[in-house]
Formats: sequence, structure tokens, C-alpha cells
Amino acid sequence: MLQVIFSLLLVLAAVVLVAWILKRINLPQHAAGNLIKVQASVAIGQRERIVLVEINDTWLVVGVAPGQVRTLHSMPKAEFPASSVSMDQRANGKFQTWLKQMTEKRNAAQG
Repeated sequence: MLQVIFSLLLVLAAVVLVAWILKRINLPQHAAGNLIKVQASVAIGQRERIVLVEINDTWLVVGVAPGQVRTLHSMPKAEFPASSVSMDQRANGKFQTWLKQMTEKRNAAQG
């Protein structure tokens, strides 16, 4: 009898574990007929998330918290902020230049 109860508890624990893993993976569900697609999601707190949702040709940035969902921003699907990309590349280039200079100074001081 004890072995049967233990086996049942083990099966239930396996089901809960698989459900938790599937929730953590959060595989995107893209069916051919879906009009709404979740493109990206990021956790910003214990239970708060920011989600990028695609609806036809529009992207919505949505804040999701327990008991509420708010639209933070909307933009056309093809629109990407080019200035932020170039800003990241410029900042990355400055960092690379600074790192190279510091490495050369350190090598000159040691050698």
C-alpha cells in the first residue's frame, strides 16, 4: 500500500515538474491562423513583465502585472528605432577603443 502511494506521489511530482518547465520555457505559439503573436517577453519583477505583441502590422509594447495589462507603446511592425542601433554601435566602438588603449598601456608598463 505504501509503495502505491509513493508511486502516485512520484507521478504527480513529475507532472508538476514538467508543467513548471514548460511554463519557464514559454515556447511561442505561432499557428498559421493566429492574428496575435507574442514576439518577445522580459521579466522586470517577480510577477511583472513587458511583452512585445504583434497584431497584423502593428507591434504593441504591453506591461503585464497581476490583475492589469497596459499598453505602453505601439508602432508599425516595420519601424525599428535606427538611432538606438547606431547609438549602441557607437558606444560599443568607444568601449572597444578604450579597452584597446588600456590593454596597450598595461602591456607597455609590464614589458
